[in-house]
Amino acid sequence: MKKLLVTSALPYANGPIHLGHLVEYIQTDIWVRYWRLRARDAIYLCADDTHGTPIMIRARDEGIQPEELIERSHKSHREDFDRFYIQFDNYYSTHSEENRELSSEIYNQLKAGGHIAERNIEQAYCVQCGMFLPDRYIRGECPKCGAEDQYGDSCEICMATYTSRDLVEPFCAECAMSPEWRESKHLFFKLGDFQDRLKDWLDAGHTQEEIANKLREWFEDGLKDWDISRDAPYFGFEIPGEENKYFYVWLDAPVGYMASTADWCNRNGANFDDYWRSDDSEVYHFIGKDITYFHALFWPAMLMGSGFRTPTQLCVHGFLTVDGAKMSKSRGTFVNAATYLEHLDPQYLRYYYATKLNSRVEDIDLSFDDFVSRVDSDLVNKLANIPSRVLSIVHKRCGGELAAMDETGRALFDQVRSQADNVGEQYAAREFAQVTRSLNEMAADINTYLNDHIPWTVAKEDPAAANIVLTSALNAFKVVATLLKPILPEFSQKVADMLRLDDLAWDDLDTVLENCPVNKYDRLADRVDRKKIDAMVEATRESFSQAEDVAAPVLTTDALVDCAFETMLLASTEPLTDTDKLSKLTVTAQDGPRQVIAGLGHDVAERGVVGKNLLVLANLEPKKLRGHESQGMILAGTVDDVPIPVQVPDPQTRCHVE
Repeated sequence: MKKLLVTSALPYANGPIHLGHLVEYIQTDIWVRYWRLRARDAIYLCADDTHGTPIMIRARDEGIQPEELIERSHKSHREDFDRFYIQFDNYYSTHSEENRELSSEIYNQLKAGGHIAERNIEQAYCVQCGMFLPDRYIRGECPKCGAEDQYGDSCEICMATYTSRDLVEPFCAECAMSPEWRESKHLFFKLGDFQDRLKDWLDAGHTQEEIANKLREWFEDGLKDWDISRDAPYFGFEIPGEENKYFYVWLDAPVGYMASTADWCNRNGANFDDYWRSDDSEVYHFIGKDITYFHALFWPAMLMGSGFRTPTQLCVHGFLTVDGAKMSKSRGTFVNAATYLEHLDPQYLRYYYATKLNSRVEDIDLSFDDFVSRVDSDLVNKLANIPSRVLSIVHKRCGGELAAMDETGRALFDQVRSQADNVGEQYAAREFAQVTRSLNEMAADINTYLNDHIPWTVAKEDPAAANIVLTSALNAFKVVATLLKPILPEFSQKVADMLRLDDLAWDDLDTVLENCPVNKYDRLADRVDRKKIDAMVEATRESFSQAEDVAAPVLTTDALVDCAFETMLLASTEPLTDTDKLSKLTVTAQDGPRQVIAGLGHDVAERGVVGKNLLVLANLEPKKLRGHESQGMILAGTVDDVPIPVQVPDPQTRCHVE
């Protein structure tokens, strides 16, 4: 049987792990744990993605070296993953010698094959920051779908890729200034050289059909050359043979999968080539739908052009919403892993995500009400309730030892055991929601058996007869707990301890426990206290509020000396319907009417501000936004992510503030 190498996308070393990240890592971990349960040779590898301008700038702002920042992030990420029972075989870093060597090897092979081109390009340069702007530090309107505030290389809304030169109304993400364009020599990977091979690879079923269909749309326009170089200053690997040129982070980031493999192989006496140059292995990448283009086109093409094997499967998942909406810092739903762990059991989230996950590219919603309901009804009332009821009576009435099953009990055991292979197929297919439904149906059958035979009543008069029922129910539950192990490893281990077993193994599903001692019940799950969820949300809201307060720079009065603020009467508003949130406002200034384009949302008129005096930065240089001239800036704050303009209380009062 082929070896399995499984990866999750590399988290960026510029911030903490949050609940959105954990969808993928829990999904991957469950799948790998299932194969380990089946005694398959499977390794789960990952690493921190450590290069790029954001790392460099954050380290600079903190007054530390980038290496110190990424080391701190690595420690934090590992701690969070460990506490959520994410069991990596190796968690490495892209800032490693293995990654440098492999990235250079791949580049040199591509260059030798004629797949690298050189040409001069115009690149965004921020005079204020004194640097060329990488893709993630220039933002603007997507040239494909018109979505605002998108990155310089790809759109999170329509998933299109493009160059930063294509952006509409670009601006520096660091200082918000419009960049100027300067010429620089860059290196390009000729992705189009691999168009036919990539088509064949996609047609062979290496990802979900909905993803393949989206990728086929990109083929229609022809695959464009991919800029793989960045100018200094940049934190990353220098390109061999070039001066002050660095690999774009998206070139060396996926190579991090290979570097983590190399490090693991070196420490475990394994052969790297068995995984990356052999058909005797299978490689599975679990990724989010936002990075599909890089993993489904650039990455396999890089591997094709450098003599390495391509992935067996890209397992693409959707995004996480919370209570039906995008994760929000101001609403307290952008919850970091560490904050969750301060309030709730990590296994509850593993279980809840499992109830939602399947093999399709669907967003999943974390509804806190549903979260409470699922944990209480499934884990507490159905699953944990079985050993709780059984073991308490075994120790109270039966001397702490099991009996032997009778024919009826054996029928229950056989019925539950017969469903194991079906559950295994569901695991293998990544249909975890169906797995949880199947396990709850099995638990319901065991609870029904107990309710029908009422051993708690029978034990008062005939403990031996009651023990037959208890023994049968407990053996059936051993099967359920074994099948639950990939989702709830700690839960299942505690069941094993109660049964005086070292472990729960698939190969022992047919083994029954009879006429043997068992330990007392050890509490497996508690009901969720809704107050803890509310406290977690509030703690999240406060943490981001405090972070924003700390991040705000201290200004001197000199910084405001050139700013002229004026109260202006808002006469009318008109939504710019081809944008997400821009509206055209007509305000009355001291020198006459003005037009201001503001990101206050399309429903700003419904907030009762028309006819009110607003505070406006009046001497701002006019600028065109989406083809409309804006002659000022409205001052506003936000309440629950809704922008609220600053008003002067008395509409008859006019003032000029300098």
